[in-house]
Amino acid sequence: MSPDQRTPTPTTSGSEAAVRRRAHQFVLVLYIFAVLGCVAMVLGPALNDRTINQNPGRALATVVNVGTIRTSVEYQGDDGRLHSPKAGLLYPSGLGEGQRVWVTYAKDNYDLVKVEGRRWTLAFIPALSCLAVASAIAAGLWLLVSRWPARRRPQPPSIRKPLKR
Repeated sequence: MSPDQRTPTPTTSGSEAAVRRRAHQFVLVLYIFAVLGCVAMVLGPALNDRTINQNPGRALATVVNVGTIRTSVEYQGDDGRLHSPKAGLLYPSGLGEGQRVWVTYAKDNYDLVKVEGRRWTLAFIPALSCLAVASAIAAGLWLLVSRWPARRRPQPPSIRKPLKR
């Protein structure tokens, strides 16, 4: 028997079951997007490191600004010009303003620069943390949808028990 031909149980109507099924599908789609975001959190740095490693340059940089979103540095590239990447420095944890640090950059893209010796594998920790939080939220939402109280349909008059007098 196909799912469309099933008769609803006495406790839930067909439309309530359909709403619950759609809610489960919505939770699943949100979870898939979260997992894809976590994969992108690792894939992006891996691609950046690959680009840097294909044509690397090395320079001594000065940390100009340490913010919550990005850490800005200035360094002199092999072209002799001073560069300050718009997107900031890759893998900047533990740096302070005024600090001088060796960086590796892509010679064909001076905006792509990372702290020397740091690798894309550092992205696993935040990605796995986000995945754990997303999994917990998705599991909670799934249980919430599953246990959402169904409206009880009134029983037909022929099934009702007679009142005791």
